[in-house]
Amino acid sequence: MKYARRLSSGTNNTVIVLSETEVAKLYTSDTRSDIGSEAEKMRFANTINDLVVKFIRLDYNDALEAEMLRGRPAVMERIRPIDFRAYEVEVRELWLDVFEDELRGLHRAGFVHRDLKPPSNLGGLAFDNILLTEQGLRLIDVGISALKKQVGDTIFEKYVANEETEMAEFRDYFLNR
Repeated sequence: MKYARRLSSGTNNTVIVLSETEVAKLYTSDTRSDIGSEAEKMRFANTINDLVVKFIRLDYNDALEAEMLRGRPAVMERIRPIDFRAYEVEVRELWLDVFEDELRGLHRAGFVHRDLKPPSNLGGLAFDNILLTEQGLRLIDVGISALKKQVGDTIFEKYVANEETEMAEFRDYFLNR
């Protein structure tokens, strides 16, 4: 389905512009349990640091009701990505150091993103959930992220180990492209 002011689309959602400062993630398939879960995980990560896109609210939009399931988008801050290749490697190293520190801070607090590098069978580009902004590197799309309190220690540690591997791959990609 086509939406006015569309920024991107994923498997179960589309992101559209609401204003200069806000976007809405429209859930385009039956993801009733995912809407609240994703909002909870964004809220949690937002209390730790500024790495994950800021969650603003769950909203209801009558105008979208006819076009989408339940008309209940998640409203987030609007992020404006910039191309990292326009910056010297030395500058990128500084951004990357902050990114890695903040990601490990999220891990220590009990949050793991789980989608730094989506599996090749899901489509999309490698590392397209990591965006460079004027505020530094940021994470978007926490749909499959996990909270330690929800998955337990063993599974959480496995997810973190995988994310550490993906972080090393991202370092190589970000500095050498």
